[in-house]
Amino acid sequence: MSAPLPTSMTPPLWSTTGVRRRNVVRVVDAWYVACLSKALGKSLPLASQVLGVPLAVWRTGTGEPAAVLDRCPHRNVPLSMGRVRPTSPHGGELECRYHGWRFDGDGRLTAVPGLPIVEGERLDGPGRCTDAYRTVERDGFVWVWLSPTDPATTRFPTPPRLEQLDLKGYTQIRQTLRVNGTLHSTLENILDVPHTAFLHGGLFRTDEKKHEIDAVVTRQKDGVTAEFIGEPRPEGLVGKVLSPSGGVVQHWDRFLMPSIAQVEYRIGAENHVLVTTVCTPVSEVITDMHTVVSVRTRLPITPLVALAGPIAWRILAQDKEILEAQTDLVERFGGDRFSSTPIDLLGPYILHLLKKAEQGQLDDAIVREERIKLRV
Repeated sequence: MSAPLPTSMTPPLWSTTGVRRRNVVRVVDAWYVACLSKALGKSLPLASQVLGVPLAVWRTGTGEPAAVLDRCPHRNVPLSMGRVRPTSPHGGELECRYHGWRFDGDGRLTAVPGLPIVEGERLDGPGRCTDAYRTVERDGFVWVWLSPTDPATTRFPTPPRLEQLDLKGYTQIRQTLRVNGTLHSTLENILDVPHTAFLHGGLFRTDEKKHEIDAVVTRQKDGVTAEFIGEPRPEGLVGKVLSPSGGVVQHWDRFLMPSIAQVEYRIGAENHVLVTTVCTPVSEVITDMHTVVSVRTRLPITPLVALAGPIAWRILAQDKEILEAQTDLVERFGGDRFSSTPIDLLGPYILHLLKKAEQGQLDDAIVREERIKLRV
């Protein structure tokens, strides 16, 4: 984790207000994934973007990640076009490709090639440094904190831990997908049951709606969970692959503030699947989905993945297509307007919690449990 930033180097308001707003939620006091750990090499920085803020991310001389605003203050060239100088006096500094200005992990200007240094003169004077952001590397992700607020003073002092990575006897599968959708619409799509019978009909569930089940929705001030009671194995290819002998499903959908969607299935004694997707709002209408799938099965995992993989990708492609169409239509009509029913189990509460978080608040009044009937 990078050291606390000096007061003079904390991110300015540009980070939170310098991007054009649409009528969507924008939670700034939060940790988001800037990139995958494996994407950061030793010699080149990586261009990233979170909440509309362009970032240059790289590894310093100690191997720790650093993130700065992707703009050289000298002549407005992306710092992500540059290179990392491991042999620089301060170690692992980021060098601009245009004139060679170098910056450390706190965004301070440390070198201007060709400029004689007058005794007592500081290179890192006003206007010569770039904005730096706190970073933490955890569970294969590089997390970034854009807000000038110290995370230790908020309800998200550290990035979340993906405890499923510690499960013994599980196969771990990772995938990242970028979609054209707001953070809220992407989270809702991942956790929305009713659409699966229509958008993914034949692959996951069908539109026949043969079974009536109960959903127990538990609302907390930092998340919401739906537990589905008495759900039979889903019809369609996915259900048959996961549990050839049928059975009753234990199924939970969870939203964890501010950007995590989790789906869990236990199908008889045969299989346990836990899917956690960490969403990053790249911009107000583009979201990166960083998904970790943990699978335990009695079936050989290699042929199972070979069989289920193409089905999963088809489902994701359908979700991506519908989110893009939704986003385009919202843009055309100048804003989103939703009409919900009780079987829209989580989406309205996700939006409510995000709006509260945008205001820096928690909603103690939302904490309660309710039971809802739906047909699947």
